[in-house]
Amino acid sequence: MAEPTKTKYRVGGMDCAACASKIETAVSRIPGVSEVGASYTAGTLNVVHDAVQFSAIQNVVKSLGYNISPDSPAPRAGDETLDQIDHDHDHANGHLDPGDGPWWRTRKAILTLACGFALIVAYLAGRIVPDAGHFAFIAALLVGLIPVARRALAGATAGTPFSIETLMTIAATGAVIIGATEEAAIVILLFLVGELLEGVAAGRARASIKGLADLVPKTALLVEGDQTREVPAAGLAVNAIVMVRPGDRIPADGDIVEGHSAIDESPVTGESVPKSKQVGDQVFAGTINTDAVLKIRVTASASDNTIARVVRLVEEAQESKAPTARFIDRFSTYYTPGVLVVGALVAIVPPLLFGQSWGEWVYKGLAILLIGCPCALVISTPAAIAAALSAGARQGLLLKGGAVLERLRSISIVALDKTGTLTEGKPQVTDIVGVGRSQSKVLSLAAALETGSNHPLAIAILARAQADKTPIPPPASARAIAGKGVSGKVGGEDVFLASPAAAAERVMIEPELQAVIDGFNDAGKTVSVLVVGSEVAGILAIRDEPRADAEAGLHALKAAGVGVVMLTGDNARTARAIGSRLGIEVRAGLLPEDKQRIVRELQSEGKVVAKVGDGINDAPALAAADIGIAMGGGTDVALETADAAVLHARVLDIAGMINLSKATMANIWQNIAVSLGLKAAFFVTTIVGVTGLWPAILADTGATVLVTLNAMRLLGWGVRRLPAATAAAT
Repeated sequence: MAEPTKTKYRVGGMDCAACASKIETAVSRIPGVSEVGASYTAGTLNVVHDAVQFSAIQNVVKSLGYNISPDSPAPRAGDETLDQIDHDHDHANGHLDPGDGPWWRTRKAILTLACGFALIVAYLAGRIVPDAGHFAFIAALLVGLIPVARRALAGATAGTPFSIETLMTIAATGAVIIGATEEAAIVILLFLVGELLEGVAAGRARASIKGLADLVPKTALLVEGDQTREVPAAGLAVNAIVMVRPGDRIPADGDIVEGHSAIDESPVTGESVPKSKQVGDQVFAGTINTDAVLKIRVTASASDNTIARVVRLVEEAQESKAPTARFIDRFSTYYTPGVLVVGALVAIVPPLLFGQSWGEWVYKGLAILLIGCPCALVISTPAAIAAALSAGARQGLLLKGGAVLERLRSISIVALDKTGTLTEGKPQVTDIVGVGRSQSKVLSLAAALETGSNHPLAIAILARAQADKTPIPPPASARAIAGKGVSGKVGGEDVFLASPAAAAERVMIEPELQAVIDGFNDAGKTVSVLVVGSEVAGILAIRDEPRADAEAGLHALKAAGVGVVMLTGDNARTARAIGSRLGIEVRAGLLPEDKQRIVRELQSEGKVVAKVGDGINDAPALAAADIGIAMGGGTDVALETADAAVLHARVLDIAGMINLSKATMANIWQNIAVSLGLKAAFFVTTIVGVTGLWPAILADTGATVLVTLNAMRLLGWGVRRLPAATAAAT
């Protein structure tokens, strides 16, 4: 039997959680469909099915009042011609996504404006011809009610009888029956206004992520021999060479093959200072070349570049529901029928049992239906989650779903790897000691011997020589001596760069010099001794240094009440030196299984553990932790192994993730309090006769607006992120 197929669609007009639930229920009833997941925040529909035609899904979704189109991801190089790619891209989803065009051109906006215009005409008609006022308001009501009633009927047919549209249809029809025609028309208009505002808010959240994709330029200058031509960036093949002029955005992830320039990475990383890049350095799509012409070899297709993967991950995260959202969804399935029952009881019980006026209590029952509309409640959680995920992505914080976002606030201890997490992962020359020669001469001779070597220590020495602009003379007969060092002739002199033990086999190391070497070793530094002829000429100390923000990042975690511990496979002396400098507990000499064991031990003590590592040798511990956080620049491992990823490798961002989680949950509880609080207040005022139909729906619409606006505040998160810690880091 063939494996089920998973197909992704883009849905237009799906602006709230109730819309998503309605579509899920309807599509799940199609024969052959085994699993359905709709996300109004991402505007997507995922369907797992057995040979179901798109037309069947399309017909069901369109009957509910929504547009649908197959998802059209960025094409991979080689799939189509460049011209085809460019043409197809322009027509993929443009009319479907509410965030793509102005809100006033959407169907919801047109319907709302038409209903508002009809209501104004009805009012004027009633003033000019009073006898015609009643019928004029009925006509105005029908402008908005007919589409709403059709959606209610379609939803009921598709398995969702207790929808918001059903509540509105019953309430408006009942109001007409008891003679409250004007109020019924106003109620429908306010309902349409609320739906329109939901659409605008949802479109804004989607546009926030779409803005990331828009960082990548549409065209690129493809180098072909001695010529260049402009081509669509979406069609660039891996290994293609592109030219980027000063001031242009880089069209693809790649490596520099010619040129030296400063790259402004602030659109992607948020870093304010451009980074100097040269031949061999990696660059990312969407960043800006500031100084000089560069030639870049493309290393990833448009669909696989860093920004594309970030966008894809955020959309997938938005498609997964947080525990709170799932609870609200389950609650709303009982809540809406409950509202209908309560409304019916309010309308029937007082007249039947206590002889009260039927007109008065039916009116109050209808108002209860409107008060009970769950719009604000069901949007309270997903709107905040979507805004937070979008804001986090813009700061380089990727979280795989609302569940991860919620869980982060409960973290009690963070276990961090050393190399590549707390440190740069790149050894650096920290100290140069000359013995009878200048530091510059010592560095020059050492760099000459290491020319052409790919050993990490050699790379560190050559990098320091380049940074200091130290001349590097050509070596002669340079050769590596296994386990000891490298020797050769430089300027006619015999030069030997080796470990202290290997150097001691050739020359006498004075006690004073040995004390210096021991001091460097105690500080966790690797020492190389430079021997010229038969004498020690100098010493170089090399160490993988902590990241610039490591100390500030750990301080921020501690200030938030979160414990920290270093778990590293490095030797104890080096680890303790780094740990002492950063003020963190150290556990060293660990194998991957040891790190996993320690994580489980911490969990057994009742702690909620976040593990931060590079996503490779830390994979067992990342999997065992409550939250696994990958540190790195958007690698496949960083994006796929862990629950979350810090793309820009800033230790401060770990505390930022936790702060984002706390801010999001605070926002959600504020939203729930507003939505339920207003409903409770208006329930009481309606029962006692203070408020009626249109204030009830105005309250519901107002609550929806307040909840949405409050959630949208999270889109600006990051501007105020850890100001004290950031200052400390700089």
